[in-house]
Amino acid sequence: MGEPRNVLIMGAAGRDFFNFLVRFRDDPTVVVRAFTATQIPGIESRRFPASLSTTAT
Repeated sequence: MGEPRNVLIMGAAGRDFFNFLVRFRDDPTVVVRAFTATQIPGIESRRFPASLSTTAT
């Protein structure tokens, strides 16, 4: 297996996080580097919970 692909998830807040949790979180072939979050006013200060970013091993 080669190097993991870097991924940027683009979408409205909520659907982009869902896509991460369902498709990318447990995929060792990708590294999600960032989410876009420009569609919702005031969202720039919100953070994705670190506890949801990886699975427990």
